[in-house]
Amino acid sequence: MGPAAKLDPMTEMALHSLRDIATPEPVSWMPQTWGWGVLAGALLVMLALTGIRWILRYRANAYRREALALLKVVDEQLRNPATRRDGIRDLGEVLKRTALAAWPRSEVASLSAKAWARFLEQHDVDGAGHALERLLDDFEYHGAEVVANLPSNVCSDLVAAARNWIERHNVPA
Repeated sequence: MGPAAKLDPMTEMALHSLRDIATPEPVSWMPQTWGWGVLAGALLVMLALTGIRWILRYRANAYRREALALLKVVDEQLRNPATRRDGIRDLGEVLKRTALAAWPRSEVASLSAKAWARFLEQHDVDGAGHALERLLDDFEYHGAEVVANLPSNVCSDLVAAARNWIERHNVPA
């Protein structure tokens, strides 16, 4: 490279007087008006209330989850003809225990036969009470040999109806 050209004194003085570029302060992420703070607070409150409501509902439905777990055991019993009689008896017990967990004992404990079937039907949303009525009125009182010869679709219908009732029964507040 060749020698640098000599600048005139005015240009040289102008270059020495230059300063670095001044950058503005970073923009704050804090809202500038109080309305955004109110909106954020309202959203936080709604989120907290939704979380509390979910937790309360989850805890209130613990008896349903327990009943559904017991129903899986009963379903296995009903699939085997040797244990089908015990499975039908246990299915009735699971339904009664579920009802006792959801309603006051004074309303449910004394129910049997037609009154118990009527109770299941009254608190059913999707009509599972009809299949369960057949269980309560008929199958529970037959001998082991009659129950062992039941078609497998009848047993699966009973389990499906019981699952439907446990998941969807209506408990008044």
